[in-house]
Amino acid sequence: MKENKLIVFEDKNIRRTWHDGEWYYVMEDIIYAITESKNSKDYLNKLKKRDGALSEGWGQIVHTLSVDTSGGRQLMNCANTKSLFRIIQSIPSKRAEPFKQWLAQLGHERVEEIENPELAQDRVKEYYELKGYPKDWVDKRLRSIAIRQELTDEWKNRGIDEKKDFAILTNEISKATFGVDTKQHKGIKNIPVKSKTNLRDHMTDLELIFTMLGEKATTEITQTHDSKKLNQLKIDSKKGGSIAKIARLELEKETGKKVVSKENFLHTKKKKQLK
Repeated sequence: MKENKLIVFEDKNIRRTWHDGEWYYVMEDIIYAITESKNSKDYLNKLKKRDGALSEGWGQIVHTLSVDTSGGRQLMNCANTKSLFRIIQSIPSKRAEPFKQWLAQLGHERVEEIENPELAQDRVKEYYELKGYPKDWVDKRLRSIAIRQELTDEWKNRGIDEKKDFAILTNEISKATFGVDTKQHKGIKNIPVKSKTNLRDHMTDLELIFTMLGEKATTEITQTHDSKKLNQLKIDSKKGGSIAKIARLELEKETGKKVVSKENFLHTKKKKQLK
């Protein structure tokens, strides 16, 4: 199970991507997690200047890979577990040792997940529950991750590999489903557009449900049409989102309430618990 592409070390999000049978971690995120440097790239450059041996072998231990981000896929510098241990040796930070212990534990967990894939899903659940999300929301979020993965895999198989193209197709579904694109949706929820925050982690139950409907419908339509080019996939995305739009409008008509709201599900839930 490869859905758990975002992990957390002491409240710091770390992105990773599956490559050649193992996880590769985004160096920018690793450096920030250990040093809290506001300019991770600059820190890495200084690190290589201090450690000549590390600099010489940099091309062998750090690879430029395509990584999932909130806006689609983009190329980023990544390293596997073995390479990270070498890099961390050169980082003068009190957080380096706890990070190495955490990284070693991740490796142990990965072996367990290979033997029992259900453990990976359990750990995603634990991640959200530790952040305060209730079980019923977590179940929907896990399902939304699986549906999203199925759709992006379908797009990849049909030639989509550029970050901007993933973003274009995702926005087509969002605009058709909700009447707003991803950036506008973030704005409604007062989430900084340029932040790495995943909009879906701030969606209400209904927003998640209609997002799933739009994306699942798009997958089914794409497979039925056997679409292969970006323009064809854009048409499928609009149609998939339009199906979710029809359901959304019917619900809004019956309830008199808008589905898209400024409410952050996690914050709203906490407020209710405090009352």
